[in-house]
Amino acid sequence: MAYYFARFILWIGGWKVSAKIPENTKKAVMIAAPHTSNWDLVWARAAFYILKIPVRFTVKKELLKGPLKWVLNGLGAIGIDRTHKGGKKQSMTDAMIQLFNEREELVILVTPEGTRSYQPDWKTGFYRIAEGAGVPILCGYLDYENKIAGVGPSFEAIGDMHENIEKIKDFYRPIKGKYPEKGIR
Repeated sequence: MAYYFARFILWIGGWKVSAKIPENTKKAVMIAAPHTSNWDLVWARAAFYILKIPVRFTVKKELLKGPLKWVLNGLGAIGIDRTHKGGKKQSMTDAMIQLFNEREELVILVTPEGTRSYQPDWKTGFYRIAEGAGVPILCGYLDYENKIAGVGPSFEAIGDMHENIEKIKDFYRPIKGKYPEKGIR
């Protein structure tokens, strides 16, 4: 049912989908950029249903209660419990690496900008997660100018992190978000 609803939503909005996902990709960190609008979730979620990519995203486990649990689970949320048995908090990065280690298949969506405002310096958690879990980084995008939602190249988290993040940003620079002035420069 979600597939057909997603097709309808994208059709109404005039969006098309495009993907270049390496075959047999069972685990990956899917980054989403440029992230400039709350509408990004609507179009991205619909595109991932069409592309049959079971993308998940993380939320605090406390949010998955009551009616909100049904909505968030339906959208792909995974609750994160950052406490260790000793009661100490683990980092979000470590918690997400643990999710990859516990599952046979998992694609987690992360917004490296960490905000919908212009952010010249990306958060590096997505890279550290991919590196720690030994999974590729896939480049999800929403090109508002051409109304294309898709997945671009795949990157390995090997070598110089800052150099590799610049290469990833180079892919995104020509892609226009809903508010281009807030996007990657």
